[in-house]
Amino acid sequence: MNILYNDKTDLLYIRLDDKKQEIINRKVSEDIVLDIGEDDKIVGIEILDASKRVSLEKLMPVNYETSKTTK
Repeated sequence: MNILYNDKTDLLYIRLDDKKQEIINRKVSEDIVLDIGEDDKIVGIEILDASKRVSLEKLMPVNYETSKTTK
């Protein structure tokens, strides 16, 4: 499982399965998109405006990456 956070776009992406496969995106709300893979299994979750919906600190001790902000 990988958790990626982009602080510029405030997007959190949780990848549950790293297997290379075809993916279909299914929008379940204005701010949440599921990536559906083989056998209709959820392989990823995309959360827009993540800082308003998720506390990154509570994801610990899972490691997560943030984008590098350049000025």
